[in-house]
Amino acid sequence: MSLKSIGAKIFAKIVVAKIQKWSSAPVETQQKVFAKLISEAKDTAFGKDHNFENINSFETFAKQVPIRDYEELKPYVERVVSGEENIMWPGKPLYFAKTSGTTSGAKFIPLTKQSMPHHIEAARNAILCYINETGKADFVDGKMIFLQGSPEMHEKNGIKTGRLSGIVAHYVPAYLQKNRLPSWEANCIEDWETKVDAIVEETKNEDMTVISGIPSWVQMYFEKLQKNTGKKVGDLFKNFNLFIYGGVNFEPYRAKFEGLIGRKVDSIELFPASEGFFAFQDKQKEKGMLLLLNSGIFYEFVEANTFFEENSKRLTIGEVEIGVNYVMIISTNAGLWGYNLGDTVQFTSTKPYRVIVSGRIKHFISAFGEHVIGKEVEAAMHKAMSKFNFSITEFTVAPQITPLEGQLPYHEWLVEFESAPENQKKVAEFLDVEMQLQNSYYQDLIKGKVLQPLKIASLKKDSFQKFMKSQGKLGGQNKVPRLSNDRKIADALIQIQPQN
Repeated sequence: MSLKSIGAKIFAKIVVAKIQKWSSAPVETQQKVFAKLISEAKDTAFGKDHNFENINSFETFAKQVPIRDYEELKPYVERVVSGEENIMWPGKPLYFAKTSGTTSGAKFIPLTKQSMPHHIEAARNAILCYINETGKADFVDGKMIFLQGSPEMHEKNGIKTGRLSGIVAHYVPAYLQKNRLPSWEANCIEDWETKVDAIVEETKNEDMTVISGIPSWVQMYFEKLQKNTGKKVGDLFKNFNLFIYGGVNFEPYRAKFEGLIGRKVDSIELFPASEGFFAFQDKQKEKGMLLLLNSGIFYEFVEANTFFEENSKRLTIGEVEIGVNYVMIISTNAGLWGYNLGDTVQFTSTKPYRVIVSGRIKHFISAFGEHVIGKEVEAAMHKAMSKFNFSITEFTVAPQITPLEGQLPYHEWLVEFESAPENQKKVAEFLDVEMQLQNSYYQDLIKGKVLQPLKIASLKKDSFQKFMKSQGKLGGQNKVPRLSNDRKIADALIQIQPQN
């Protein structure tokens, strides 16, 4: 065992003890975060507009600061982008993380001197929790790869602007720099396919021990590795035993990954976003990710099924329940206030508080009042894959509101199979039963003959890659929405299918 791995184990023990201290006092921890945020921002333009000087409780805050999404906060953000100081947070941000929002076009999310360290610490602490729990630390001596956006940045009114993953690349600790791949040059390649080809060349002869990224894009890297070398990833990288991922549910990809690797590897799930690093998997055998209550973020939760109602109740951490679907609202030390991130979560534990990401409040299907969410379709697909022994590359679900004449509407599951099932019709029937078991609204619509059972549309290989490329969203942190309440994505996918 190397000195580096021994040091990692000692450091891990110290960090885990600190985490246990704040996670065992969740309400008090959040109250301290709340008080500090209000105090530090009271003299900003936002703080003055919303009378922070007189906010002494969450109830007062909720009355004076409405829930807003990016578009509603945009007037303040634009003032920050234009170079004004003390608008949403004291001074100016260090960076803007530029994102391609699914509903708002380009978004500029501020990253401040106070918020930036938490992005770095959370990723580090996720690995340290893993080391402390499993005792495995030898991987720190091998090479690690993080598939991410370009680290190159532009300047906007004196503030550097780039993709979050690229900004984070500038903060890799010195002790990891020699272990880290890809090279700066490869990382700066903008075209994703060219970039992955370059990364394959740089890594195929290295001792890769940790690989990290969004599953769909890591899968592309694995496939190119296999094609280039003729070997399974696990044979090529004999010491690769840890996959770190975030952004999407890994379960639909797991079987495909194990096939490409040739064996099972440990994994750590993260919940990062430009707006903050919210949670990470702290235990290998516990469901859910530890919600980071001590990281400069104050959390609120609104039940998803009441979110669009007037005066829907805003809850704090001590009021949430296990298994309820909540919209997560954040106020942060980057100057986001009452901010609707768009993600929905469910708690799997309250001692400590752990969450799973259940979907997006704007990514759902309720064309007929069924309120289907991402977690439900992913759970159904995972069960079907296990039962019928098939694997997929990607899938999405959309309503078919205008079927052929004489037919009832239905949910269309657009699936790119990696290994197709023997009987696709039986898979569709199974999926439909699973959806009815999970969602009583959907069951009522099927039984009431408002909807017919779902249908599967089998897509050709690389359909999702072609679609994302056509949208300018190939690679990086971009993800295909798991479901939509309209036909835009579904129709675009069908349109790129080869004509017979």
